[in-house]
Amino acid sequence: MRYRLLSALVASAAIVTDAAPAASSYDYIVVGSGPGGGPLAANLARAGYSTLLIEAGGDEGDNPTYTDIGNFNEAANDELTRWDFWVKHSDDPVRDLKFKHTTWDTGDGTFYVGLDPPADAKLLGIQYPRAAVLGGCAMHNAGVCSLPADDDWNIIVNKTGDTSWSAENMRKYLKKIEKNEYLPAGDEAHGYDGWLATSAADNSWAKNDSLPGTRMLKKMAELTGQDPNDAVNLVNRDILEAGDNVDETTSFYNMVTHADSKGKRSSPNNYIRATLADPAKYPLTVKLQTLVTRVLFDEATLKAGSTPRAIGVEVMEGASLYRADPKHVDGTKGPVSQILATREVIVAGGAFNSPQILKLSGIGPAAELTKFNISVVKDLPGVGENLGDNYEGSLLALGAAPVQSGLITLLFRTPSAPTKKRNIFTWCGAFSFEGFWPGFPTYHGPTQYTCAMVHMAPKSQTGSVRLVSADPQDKPDINFRFFEKRGDEDLHELVEGANLLRKAWQAAGEPVLPFDELHPCPSSSGAAAAAAAGKEEEEEESCTDAAQAEFFKTQAYSHHATSTCAIGGDDDKMAVLDSKFRVRGVEGLRVVDASAFPVVPGAFPSCPTMMLSAKAAEDILADAKKAE
Repeated sequence: MRYRLLSALVASAAIVTDAAPAASSYDYIVVGSGPGGGPLAANLARAGYSTLLIEAGGDEGDNPTYTDIGNFNEAANDELTRWDFWVKHSDDPVRDLKFKHTTWDTGDGTFYVGLDPPADAKLLGIQYPRAAVLGGCAMHNAGVCSLPADDDWNIIVNKTGDTSWSAENMRKYLKKIEKNEYLPAGDEAHGYDGWLATSAADNSWAKNDSLPGTRMLKKMAELTGQDPNDAVNLVNRDILEAGDNVDETTSFYNMVTHADSKGKRSSPNNYIRATLADPAKYPLTVKLQTLVTRVLFDEATLKAGSTPRAIGVEVMEGASLYRADPKHVDGTKGPVSQILATREVIVAGGAFNSPQILKLSGIGPAAELTKFNISVVKDLPGVGENLGDNYEGSLLALGAAPVQSGLITLLFRTPSAPTKKRNIFTWCGAFSFEGFWPGFPTYHGPTQYTCAMVHMAPKSQTGSVRLVSADPQDKPDINFRFFEKRGDEDLHELVEGANLLRKAWQAAGEPVLPFDELHPCPSSSGAAAAAAAGKEEEEEESCTDAAQAEFFKTQAYSHHATSTCAIGGDDDKMAVLDSKFRVRGVEGLRVVDASAFPVVPGAFPSCPTMMLSAKAAEDILADAKKAE
């Protein structure tokens, strides 16, 4: 497959222009405007502190590609904002080259995606798109809003002793940011006055028993221990519900998105813009198309050998300066300047860029920094390590006729899960989703049907983000090391999930059946053929459980990277942050984004990161009051 690669620079609308230059000093500087940094900067300014928010991209808050949540595939592909990271899934290049959507640069302005590249094509790797735009990745994602398991919050309590991270306490931050538009006002588990709109789909389709989707829905209920006759009601269950044993509850849910009831995306972009436009004239300045090259430290503290103190940032100004930007032109640089912070610098560049910025600033594994002649400010071996993500995979098939159905959202536990907690988040519908590559997804025709799966609580979290040079325009080397630890267990759980969903598909009936499964079990194979015949899986070489596991091992994908600047306890040498987001061993510097989570937080980290941001604002403002 070939895809066009644009090289022309495209100007984006900006809410801040050179006509209103940044001042030379602020109380706070926040680097990155995504789910962590964007709301934090707005909250600090609303508290009366002069705050500079720096974003490497532009502002697309008026662009329907981004504002209409239904355009998320187009948004993620849009070169106007896209940053392409080409990642590895393992240390084995042979294994990685089995990934069917491996991407190559052909040298003629196009990408080749596949396993048989043209001669002289340059290997790029596995695409992992991020968004350089005001609002960050919350501007190009599908907007799914779900919560981590309680244990994902409580692990921070266990590591640090800070009870403010308890799941019970963290709920208040959801209530603080949420503007719920799908439940009657008064539900104590939700918020109704926040800045983040949440909405849910209309699942009235499930009342129609004649639909193939409804028949599959009831079969899924049967296979997961739910009442098939109650499925019509269960599909409207609140996925953000509170209560005992929620994480151990297998159930259908209504998919909630951070969008309003009219389908307009709700993201940090909205909150930032509202803060700038507020008649109260909050002291927020936004500086767009500006690449932060490093954090600055007080030279006196460095010379004296005392605790280093962050005092500002160095920036390079201009569009498309970072080499992850497909619009970047080789050799392009911008003017470099320095901006000071009288209180703190807060890095919120995400799981890839936050550790890169720290390392470029002299904070990270000493041996790695020394390799690139970067002066070591603080030896922190955990910076850029502990990279984690959920494993994602899908069942994809073509029906004999289109599958009439709405979206089925199901969280369930497979038999071999190591705890009582559910481990698979699946959503099924007449769509195609097989991962990421330039031009994704592939449209397989009107009869396509997919159950996409997110495997939660991966047992291996051994990936890394490491420098390739001291040049801040370079992309880092990113390796997720999927399935490196206890991988066989995670793969078995994915196969169990696939087998259950495949059985449920056989309830679709006429005119949909038979399904022509494309993966992980092509229809000629034993598992798919046996399921179609209503029999137990046949142990044929072409699609045993082992063959399905191999498929997921080589074709799993992800897009929820976290944990590269993890919070940890005083006794953890790999901890980068304390429980208040402060970078260990230095002063005046914090990291507030998904990289702070010690483990991957549930199935989708966007809303949890916005909750984390609200907590960070509370912690930072409390420290500011103490210092006054």
